[in-house]
Amino acid sequence: MPFVNIRITKEGATKEQKEKLITGVTDLLVDVLGKNPKTTFVIIDEVETDNWGIGGESVTTVRSRSS
Repeated sequence: MPFVNIRITKEGATKEQKEKLITGVTDLLVDVLGKNPKTTFVIIDEVETDNWGIGGESVTTVRSRSS
């Protein structure tokens, strides 16, 4: 019973994009590991960029410098 947790920044991923992620990850586990898609769980967590850090800074701060 695979469990996959995908974390992305909350920046407007569409319902369709999330559906593709869920389908794609499920299909990958079926193809590579022979897992049953009916017992494969995929959860997508969306995190605010203020709550995601890289290199000691929030993603919000890092991106504000590059724009």
